[in-house]
Amino acid sequence: MGTDEINQSLKLFIVLSRAYRAVNEHVNKLIQTYGLNPTEFAVLELLYHKGDQPLQQIGGKILLASGSITYVVDKLENKGYLQRTACPNDRRVTYAQITDKGKQFIEEIFPEHEKRIHELMSELTEDEKNTSITLLKKLGLSVGKY
Repeated sequence: MGTDEINQSLKLFIVLSRAYRAVNEHVNKLIQTYGLNPTEFAVLELLYHKGDQPLQQIGGKILLASGSITYVVDKLENKGYLQRTACPNDRRVTYAQITDKGKQFIEEIFPEHEKRIHELMSELTEDEKNTSITLLKKLGLSVGKY
């Protein structure tokens, strides 16, 4: 492993980090225009697209510490976008369930959201996007080996 190889790895890390930060900051600003913070949006979007979720599992699906889930769920419940429901088979489990108001809200904002993300990614061709997806998946999955 030579110095050039190490420098190339460091450069890749820096470029990847900066690109992620630039895109993520733009998306987070967009989400705030909907009256939500990024975590609230992630929970609502998860419930809309994947259905009811046990509160204990939401954090792992959106990469959030479990202690913060209760706070986020409380905020979304107060806005009327979700409700807690008890699991009929196990009273220790509580599900977060999107409400009709939450579904309507997501259906109003999501088309614009995905359009804006598409615009952000439009600098890359379809082939470049596919190559990026393949390479970034390979990189992400390989990290588990260390």
